[in-house]
Amino acid sequence: MRKNEKSRKISRRAFLRDTVVGGAALGASLTLAPGLRPAEAKKKGVWTLKYDCYIGQSAETAQLDNWFLDEIAKRSDGRIKIKKFWSGSLHKVGQHLPAIRDGLSEISLISYGYYPADVPLSRGLEWYYRGCDHADTLLYVCRDMYNQTPELRREWEDRNNAKVLYFTNWSYCPLLMKEPLSNIAGLKGKKIRGYGIGADTINRLGGRGMPIIAGEVYTSLERGILDGAFAFAFITAEKMKLHEQAPYVVETGAGAHAPTTVVMNINTYRSFPDDLKEVVNKTAEDLYNWRYLELYSKLTKESVDKMVKAGSKFSTWPDSEIRKATSIIQPAQTNMWVEKIAKPQNFDGKAFQAKVDALIKKYEPGKLKNPWEVYKENYM
Repeated sequence: MRKNEKSRKISRRAFLRDTVVGGAALGASLTLAPGLRPAEAKKKGVWTLKYDCYIGQSAETAQLDNWFLDEIAKRSDGRIKIKKFWSGSLHKVGQHLPAIRDGLSEISLISYGYYPADVPLSRGLEWYYRGCDHADTLLYVCRDMYNQTPELRREWEDRNNAKVLYFTNWSYCPLLMKEPLSNIAGLKGKKIRGYGIGADTINRLGGRGMPIIAGEVYTSLERGILDGAFAFAFITAEKMKLHEQAPYVVETGAGAHAPTTVVMNINTYRSFPDDLKEVVNKTAEDLYNWRYLELYSKLTKESVDKMVKAGSKFSTWPDSEIRKATSIIQPAQTNMWVEKIAKPQNFDGKAFQAKVDALIKKYEPGKLKNPWEVYKENYM
């Protein structure tokens, strides 16, 4: 009897997978649009998809995703409907990629630092002081590397059951400091919030990288737990008012910040007819071709203006300090990934990074100005 009872028990995750998703063979929530009879819905194919995100919708990546989601809904003539869950309201930080893999949500934004064991090869796209000085360059480097590297595609599709819709990133991450910082030496011993490889960057420069989640950075600065923040997107930092506690915005030459990937459960994508796949793919092309640059340029200027009005002080390290920081971080950082991550995966990390170098040269200089450049252009 106990054996039979045990066999009938299922986990909460398995229950949700089998009941929330509905129609597991399709991998999508095929539901009724208002006013449609079941036969009509089946004929028309109406998909209701959950977008699951750990950040708030004011962040730059979230605003870009919002545009994409609204566009595919509009361009599908109502055959795609999106339910959006922001700020970890459906799944918490670190749960989003497993939720995609298990079919508990259909679309999500994935930041690599939260999933080091799940996307180890993709983390070879995450670095600082690499000569990738413009965030739109990073956008195209990630796209092309994915298209040219079968191992990356297998990492997402086979390992994580995820169809990559498009790459984005968090643009730029100048140091946000409680006190002025004119050179590398001033970082010694300072407690700086770091994300992913950003914490490693701070440690190599003499500071103390602190892995504090984004929602706790403001209070950590306020209480003196942190002296500053790095690897924190500039636009999001302004939205979260970090400059109230860390008003010194210091450009250090680190370059573009934190690639991310927006993915769809692969069974959901495969369930689409060809015309809906084309809607999704064409909208992603428009994001690459114009929407990313248009939106991020607008948001960067708005954030600079708001910070200046609030009394923030913008500065940059001299070229000599930027060159010094570059020599400290690279190629040590990429070599670490090659030796500790790529080699154990039997992956040719050196060849991969050589392709990255070639693509950076192809796309630099990019067009998206960093906060210091926007400040200099408008206030100096």
